[in-house]
Amino acid sequence: MAETVLRAEGIEAGYGRVQVLWGAGVTVRAKESVVLLGTNGAGKTTLLKVIVGLLPAWKGHVFLDPDEVTTWRTDRRVRRGLAYMSEIGVFPGLTIEENLRVGGQFIEKSALKSRMDELYGYFPDLAERRSTLGGALSGGQRKMLGIAKALASSPKLLVMDEPSAGLSPLFVSQVIQVLSKFREQGLAMLIAEQNVAFLDLADRVFTLEGGRIRFEGSVAELEADDSLHKAYFGLS
Repeated sequence: MAETVLRAEGIEAGYGRVQVLWGAGVTVRAKESVVLLGTNGAGKTTLLKVIVGLLPAWKGHVFLDPDEVTTWRTDRRVRRGLAYMSEIGVFPGLTIEENLRVGGQFIEKSALKSRMDELYGYFPDLAERRSTLGGALSGGQRKMLGIAKALASSPKLLVMDEPSAGLSPLFVSQVIQVLSKFREQGLAMLIAEQNVAFLDLADRVFTLEGGRIRFEGSVAELEADDSLHKAYFGLS
């Protein structure tokens, strides 16, 4: 079995007195793409925030194997090989070039320059507009910049929160195509989504409902479960 790059187990967390997660967990293996599927309010963003260190866990453990990182700050987790793309994803007051430099701030300058050149090859629209402010880009362009910014550090694991948010079906398809290229290169990914189109990228799927993991398995196993099929694919 492939090496596990992320293991979160028994996570309980929330905001103030409001508990959102109730023993949730997820694993990602090396070179594996995992989709965390759930509706709005299921707790997907909260779980990702705990994983990347933006929200403390009340209970449970997070491992970027072999290290337990439950109490580590976010920047230390980034240095350990984790990258995070939130729904916002970019700094609107910075240029494309500056956003990429922020994303790669924890790697050597020479390595960052090489990495940025590589990313511009994957994102030619960004290369042509590298002096443009992030806030002046279209929604689809901002999403591509958010992905490129997260990848600037050459991470071992890319964690993404709702990459389809605010995008038309055409741009969703383009995002999936871009991510599939990095998947083919062996980048491990954890994608929190409610858009089932992203299951095209999934080696495994977790479903999150009411702060609890309800299902873990393959896409085929998800589709074979009548109740889950109806819930996520809208079919009776």
